[in-house]
Amino acid sequence: MPSPSNRPTSPPNRTVAVLAYDGLCTFEFGVAVEVFGLPRPEFAEWYRFTVCAVETGPLRAIGGVQVTAAAGLEALEEAGTIVVPGWRDIREIPPEPLLAALRRARDRGARLVSICSGVFVLAAAGALAGRRVTTHWRYAEALAARYPDISVVPDVLYVDEGQVLTSAGSAAGLDLCLHIVRRDWGARIANQVARRLVVPPHREGGQAQFVDRPVQVEDRPRLAALFDWIRRNLAGDLPLDRLADQAGMSLRTFLRRFRDATGMTPAEWLVGERLALARDLLETTELPVERIATECGFGSADTLRHHFRRRLATSPARYRAGFSLG
Repeated sequence: MPSPSNRPTSPPNRTVAVLAYDGLCTFEFGVAVEVFGLPRPEFAEWYRFTVCAVETGPLRAIGGVQVTAAAGLEALEEAGTIVVPGWRDIREIPPEPLLAALRRARDRGARLVSICSGVFVLAAAGALAGRRVTTHWRYAEALAARYPDISVVPDVLYVDEGQVLTSAGSAAGLDLCLHIVRRDWGARIANQVARRLVVPPHREGGQAQFVDRPVQVEDRPRLAALFDWIRRNLAGDLPLDRLADQAGMSLRTFLRRFRDATGMTPAEWLVGERLALARDLLETTELPVERIATECGFGSADTLRHHFRRRLATSPARYRAGFSLG
């Protein structure tokens, strides 16, 4: 989760390097390119971006694509942020020249970022000892067993440990990259990037909601419409029977189908949505906390503070101090 300690400022070293290797995971690689490497003339400043080849020659990527990188591992020496996409095989120890380059980067204070199974590369480099990290739920047990000095958090989308940031499965890399943009440039810029990507600037919940749970086809449009309706009515009273009626289901069926679809109870999901709205309002407005609590359906500032502490390990005031536009 975020650790807001200072107002966002442009990073002192704006160079972001993403690794490319034979057997490249194209989605995770593409996430880093899309967020950090896409030209953004609408901003006065943005990242400098480079792709660093781990091996020589054209690199075969998943899906029959070949990648030829303009730089090699030597470019990591100048990077302020290094992104490791999902690694090609969690059982394979990465090449020693790569691990040595990552150790040097760590020692000089570069920011190390992994997406999905890329965490195994950082772990092999010795960059994660004593830290909290996450990875795809399929790999969490293997990571914890292989590296007992690492604290694996299996039920979150990403973990920010300051110099080291790790994400869960592939799409969670997008959540993490947007968080980095927010940390570096502030909420307004991060929200603009999210809008261009057509994704929410914050996504609440943990990995449990993405573990395989069959949802009946006929339920999907009803639940999707319900989710949209809830988001438009977060300030109101939303008891379970009202939600079940809105979904056109009996209460018993609704509770079962909702958990199948989200991995959470309606109450847990609703708190996450209300917190997402509260975070946006704290970042982008000067509304008092009491008003934000009302707008988000928490009823009181005390209730809002309680859920902030429980879910985000911070307070609304500290969050605003770290991420507001002011």
